[in-house]
Amino acid sequence: MTTPFYASPEQLVRDRSEYARKNIARGRDVAVLSYADGILFVAVNPSSALHKVSEIYDRIGFAAVGKYNEFENLRIAGVRYADMRGYAYDRSDVTGRGLANAFAQTLGGIFIENSKPYEVEVVVAELGTTVVDDQLYRLTYDGSVSDLSGYVAIGGQAETVGAALEASHAAGLELGAALHAAVEALQAGVAAAGNSTDAVADTGLEVAVLDRSRQGRTFRRITGPALAELLGA
Repeated sequence: MTTPFYASPEQLVRDRSEYARKNIARGRDVAVLSYADGILFVAVNPSSALHKVSEIYDRIGFAAVGKYNEFENLRIAGVRYADMRGYAYDRSDVTGRGLANAFAQTLGGIFIENSKPYEVEVVVAELGTTVVDDQLYRLTYDGSVSDLSGYVAIGGQAETVGAALEASHAAGLELGAALHAAVEALQAGVAAAGNSTDAVADTGLEVAVLDRSRQGRTFRRITGPALAELLGA
């Protein structure tokens, strides 16, 4: 007769956390920061098809690192949640906090109930009427939520990127200056990982903004000559 396998709940949580952290640490970093006219998303991402930064709703953006199919499932669920809530109630009832709470419940349930947690970290950003009204939420693989101000970094070298952003970020930065601050922070993260910073060039970056000057849908991507011009300014 075989002895049934048993592991304490504490051990299971530790094992799942270690598994998720180890795999997320392989992910390339993303920086999200407020600037004078909106919220900027900058990701190290050489792929032009598999986006790490996306739109969720009118004034809400999404960024993620980790396993693509898992955070894409979260993004699609977030879009459906926002569309249904906006249709059933009012577009103003769709908030970053509500989306962050929905993502947290999903991630927390998967972490506890499934044998394998999602290998993702997520940022939900909501554009405010002014810089001080911008909202940034960071969610981890176990459903933990952090409400942050000004900037946030996720990915394998998030601590290094976050420290660099702390040194260079200011709420009133113009878009070009904010982009340079984000790129320099991401370069610090790439260097800390022992890789060449050549990867952090216009061809290896995914850049988007929530633009405060736009009405309705505020999300737009910055690519091609427009990105090269900002980087060269």
